[in-house]
Amino acid sequence: MPRLCRLLCLLLVMLCLPCSLPPTPAQATPWGADYFPNITLLTQDGDKVRFFDDLIKDKVVAINFIFTGCGDSCPVETARLRQVQKLLGERVGQDIFFYSISIDPYNDTPATLKRYAQKFAIGPGWTLLTGEAADIEQLRRSLGLYIEGLQNGRSKDHNLSLIIGNQATGRWMKASPFESPYILADRLANSLHNWKTASAQHHDYSQAQAPQIRPPSAGEQLFRTRCSSCHTLGDAEPGATRAIGPDLLGVTRQRDEAWLKRWLMEPDRMLAEKDPLAMLLYAQYNQLAMPNMRLGEIEVSALLSYLDEETQRRQTPSAQR
Repeated sequence: MPRLCRLLCLLLVMLCLPCSLPPTPAQATPWGADYFPNITLLTQDGDKVRFFDDLIKDKVVAINFIFTGCGDSCPVETARLRQVQKLLGERVGQDIFFYSISIDPYNDTPATLKRYAQKFAIGPGWTLLTGEAADIEQLRRSLGLYIEGLQNGRSKDHNLSLIIGNQATGRWMKASPFESPYILADRLANSLHNWKTASAQHHDYSQAQAPQIRPPSAGEQLFRTRCSSCHTLGDAEPGATRAIGPDLLGVTRQRDEAWLKRWLMEPDRMLAEKDPLAMLLYAQYNQLAMPNMRLGEIEVSALLSYLDEETQRRQTPSAQR
């Protein structure tokens, strides 16, 4: 009996002692300082920062790689992230951070990046960065966003490179810049925060503000993925920040069809030729060049048909619908 009492007492003492539990998966992430290169980068304001220590450690982030001389995918990525930043509001810069890193550091100086940020009206919490070419290549490789054949910021097959993640939890995912801004905002604001309290208020980015879901035509799908990051279609909100490009409602009735088709297929060439209307649009919209989306004739026809049908639908009085 005394022996039993001693065993019970020993058990009670052991239960009262503090114990060290193994780290949870959220705490034991392999994506830490030993994995990411802690390279030095320069911000658009000329400040030196360390990639791991200053930019991503314990943060939820969206990272993409651009160069300011890009005439196709980079402006679309930037415009899409601008929409996401608008949806997230003040949270960008508080618990969510955006980083755009140049892959053409020879030409993209801090001053060049600052002008680029001003053209796109990039807000607080979104930092543009440049650095040494070898360091940036190493960083792209570690993030799984490197593409072979890239030289001095130019590639025959430019990589659409957007990755979002939470360094503290080790959750990272690649994303398409053509993705819906509501879905990207929801992933950054909710999914990636995981165990964190995302906000005192609940924001339903993916449903409350999203367009009504219905099977889209080929033209509508092209507009949503390729055009809507820069253009509205008669649905600009009163007092909203001006879009990067003109509203397209009625454009098929205002512009010559042949001009529109060529503008959609080779805007870079028309600007190089100093087409009068192309130059006027360039001047009106903050000298942001229309990107070449590499659309074919069938895609252009589908897009123009959708713009014409949507114009007809929205301009028809409700009593006649």
